[in-house]
Amino acid sequence: MSTVSENIKHLRKLRGWTQGDFAEKIEIKRSLVGAYEEGRADPRLNNLLNMSRLFKVPVDALIGKDLTKLSAQQIEKLSKGQKSAAKVLSITVNEKDEEYIDLIPQKASAGYMNGYADPEYLEELPKFQLPTLPRNGTYRAFEITGDSMLPLKPGTVVIGRYMEDAGDIKNGQCYVILSKEEGVVYKRVFDYSDDHGKLFLVSDNKAYSPYEISVTDVIEIWEAKAYLSMEFPEHSDDEMTFEKLTNIVMDLQQEVIKLKG
Repeated sequence: MSTVSENIKHLRKLRGWTQGDFAEKIEIKRSLVGAYEEGRADPRLNNLLNMSRLFKVPVDALIGKDLTKLSAQQIEKLSKGQKSAAKVLSITVNEKDEEYIDLIPQKASAGYMNGYADPEYLEELPKFQLPTLPRNGTYRAFEITGDSMLPLKPGTVVIGRYMEDAGDIKNGQCYVILSKEEGVVYKRVFDYSDDHGKLFLVSDNKAYSPYEISVTDVIEIWEAKAYLSMEFPEHSDDEMTFEKLTNIVMDLQQEVIKLKG
């Protein structure tokens, strides 16, 4: 029997759950729990993440550490100091082993709650690459809904860079947050986790009130780096007018004439 099989069985029994109880909590069949505990099947990544959150044990400990000799109190200490959920990220790559940007359309955002860590789910999503993005990060694209973040319109695609830790949040910057309670949202974020264990989410549209979520409910954080839109920004007094554009073009023409002379 493998370490992960023994650990699953040990952690389940520590909590006094039957296989049926445990299966219901992580939304799988009871027979699959039996297969996991007997070593006849290995848990898929999304199921491992669900177990990790339920048991409050890091995924790496669940997979690679023998927990069967530890008491409930000792196991609880394994999760001390962790600000957020276990950081395991699935990605998709091309034939050159270059990462794709997976696109989460509006209609797929609800399913992303369950499939965000499942390679098979991600494989079915639309994907693309942007050569202008820095190569030192993993990116994902989210189609936003609603008008809470105007002037970005509904349907705009926000491209975010994956963040390992909520502690790296820059207050007032925009992020895509995946959380257990709210699902996928795009907001300005303020980090008060050290004092209150909360993140405060603020909309650019003042018609929407700020609200807070617990850091322990956060699954993924994506720092907004770019956006794609089929709509150009609407005109305002501070934006480029046709007259200003005409003057700029005329000035450029004069500079070209001077250079030729």
